[in-house]
Amino acid sequence: MQQFSDLSISNESKQTLSSLGFETLTQIQNLCINHILNGKDIIAQAQTGSGKTLAFALPLVERVIPQQLQPQALILAPTRELCEQIAGVIKSISTHKANLKIITLYGGVPLRSQVTSLLFGADIVIGTAGRLNDHLFRKTLNLDGIKTLILDEADRMLDMGFYDDIIKITKSIKSSPQTLLFSATYPENIQKLASCILKNPINIRVEQENRVNIKEIVYESRDKFTATLSILRSYKPSCVVIFCNTKIQTDDLSAFLYDEGFDVATIHGDFEQRERNEALIEFSNGSKPILVATDVASRGLDIDNIELIINFDTPFKAETYTHRIGRTARAGKDGIAISLVSTAKKEFLDEIMPNARLESLNTLLVDKNFVLQGLFSTLHIAGGKKDKLRKGDILGVLCKDLELDSSDVGGIDIFEKSSYVAISRAVVKKSASKLRDTTIKKRKFRSWLLDK
Repeated sequence: MQQFSDLSISNESKQTLSSLGFETLTQIQNLCINHILNGKDIIAQAQTGSGKTLAFALPLVERVIPQQLQPQALILAPTRELCEQIAGVIKSISTHKANLKIITLYGGVPLRSQVTSLLFGADIVIGTAGRLNDHLFRKTLNLDGIKTLILDEADRMLDMGFYDDIIKITKSIKSSPQTLLFSATYPENIQKLASCILKNPINIRVEQENRVNIKEIVYESRDKFTATLSILRSYKPSCVVIFCNTKIQTDDLSAFLYDEGFDVATIHGDFEQRERNEALIEFSNGSKPILVATDVASRGLDIDNIELIINFDTPFKAETYTHRIGRTARAGKDGIAISLVSTAKKEFLDEIMPNARLESLNTLLVDKNFVLQGLFSTLHIAGGKKDKLRKGDILGVLCKDLELDSSDVGGIDIFEKSSYVAISRAVVKKSASKLRDTTIKKRKFRSWLLDK
């Protein structure tokens, strides 16, 4: 596999990638990057976690010239979480490009603040289709200078009903941009979209890059609540996602597992954006190592250490199954995907999950005393980027003023007006109490524990 040092990119980019630990290209990067650098349109079929974000982000950073007043690149993604993840990748590999401005545009944030940001100019715009069309309708977003258009997780956007919105956006671009379309699956509606917006594209397909590392198992069960409990107490994962098809099942299963002593984060379509964000933060930082979710609510989830996927409810489409299990076995690791079915009809299983093996729950060795609990609790600080807070500021106060060991501090997530810190459960209550009387950058911030 090719090395990043062998690519036809600037020495500054090579040095930045090296400092971040990037050495060897993944399969999707190896197949895409040179074509993108050469200005070709591509349609690439690759799973989440395959390295596809860097595959399009690196050539983009190479070609964008900062401070050109108008956006030069537009990236469409299905969720705000994925928008932020893409922005994070681009920021991390573009530190050598001074004054490169990236703006994210998605719902759940006041339009006024986004309009203000756009007035100061942007080089790269990343957004969801609905919010981008809002700005286009209000003429607060100008796409005349777009040279590169990227659609990430395009199949998910179409599943969410954004086909017409995407077409409107592409028609608002007066130039003829290089267009890159990434999708985990390639259903008929993706083919239709591709034929409308791509010009002589190069087709790239990574054959189920992660599936070779995923053990797929089906268990037949009439009591899926008890079966889920047995699976958890047999496999003893440290990080697991459980998918349900309905909001009611999601709530009921979460309550059941909570009553059994497990630490569970829950997300579904009825959650407000803040609740959803905080649930994902607690899951990703290890405060709640089990996430119970519906498919729509879990879009944009991008965490490397998920060991086990449980399909509490069998998905209705093979594409959904592919998306679900693709969240495990990241970065060359192994993973397990377990599906529960009430009636094991072989022809149905073959259609949805052809690689899965039917096994009996009776073969499980269940440890009835096992419960999966978080190593951390999450502390919410009412201050963020607008207050000039940085991770180093918070970590410094925790280790110096509160006398915590660095091993007691986990993930630190900083947003515009809020910050979240994972702190070891052994010291979190004492730390939370002390922090209320401690200043960060000479200011006191309100703080409280998310865990009840």
